Amino acid sequence: MEEKIQILMIHGGETFNNQNDYLNYLKTKKIRFGKKIRWSEDYLKRELGEDFEITWPRMPLEDNARYDDWKILFDRYIEKLGDNVILIGRSVGGIFLAKYLSENVLPRKIISVYMIAAPFDNTVTGWTLTGGFELGEDLSLIGKNCGKVVLMFSADDDCVPVSHAKKYREKLKDAEIIIYESKNRHFQVGEFPEIVEMIKKDVVLSTKS
Repeated sequence: MEEKIQILMIHGGETFNNQNDYLNYLKTKKIRFGKKIRWSEDYLKRELGEDFEITWPRMPLEDNARYDDWKILFDRYIEKLGDNVILIGRSVGGIFLAKYLSENVLPRKIISVYMIAAPFDNTVTGWTLTGGFELGEDLSLIGKNCGKVVLMFSADDDCVPVSHAKKYREKLKDAEIIIYESKNRHFQVGEFPEIVEMIKKDVVLSTKS
């Protein structure tokens, strides 16, 4: 029996400068009822099929995230992963992967990493990027840890401006950067066929290398 391709997905989160800002967020955040339709859950599992094992860790305190907390849990997942792994991070999850992969040598090479609407720095709209997620100067280790590095942005994103794509480009010369005309702003879509196609191609190429 062939080993399944493992996909480890890190969702977004919120960061705050202090406790008062966090409490104010809880008091004013929009309340929604019903299940959210996300491309990253049922859709992705359905489209990729039984050859893939998809895991969505519940990262610590997602509404008041701290990098050091996330790293502790992520380290434990990394220790348990097999040889055929794809990483996906969205928003804060994306910059988390960028920071982690640029600061840690992984025990095995990752097939590919997708960082979706990942902020590069604190020039974001409507919130503050803090909590230790700030990137260092040298991101070159990301390419050494991963066979393929892809960053995706949406031109109509009202949270992470596409100007962040250029900032990543200056640090990651070999990365593939894709800017979509619209992915419903911050990739709030129910389907994402482009990433499904790319992941399947990644797997084919990895078996030939």
